[in-house]
Amino acid sequence: MAKIETEQTLAEKVGTLALTLAAGWVAQKAVSMIWKGVTGNDAPSKADDPELDLVQATVFAAVAAGTAVFAKRMAAKGASTAALRLAARRAAR
Repeated sequence: MAKIETEQTLAEKVGTLALTLAAGWVAQKAVSMIWKGVTGNDAPSKADDPELDLVQATVFAAVAAGTAVFAKRMAAKGASTAALRLAARRAAR
């Protein structure tokens, strides 16, 4: 059985970056839509806005950060899986 290389090529690194950015964008849009649906207000865009309640700012920051971490991990996992599949295909040739 051929050894599968796990070192990423430049194309795989660029693909991982693109997938991570796309996942972050989708996560941001999802959080904004959910925030508007739950609170009836637009999602905060500035944490230091004096009209923004401290509790709302804290909750929004926690939800946004948690969603960003989840999206980044899922994108990295997907990119890793795709890279392993490509490496396995190359090794099979």
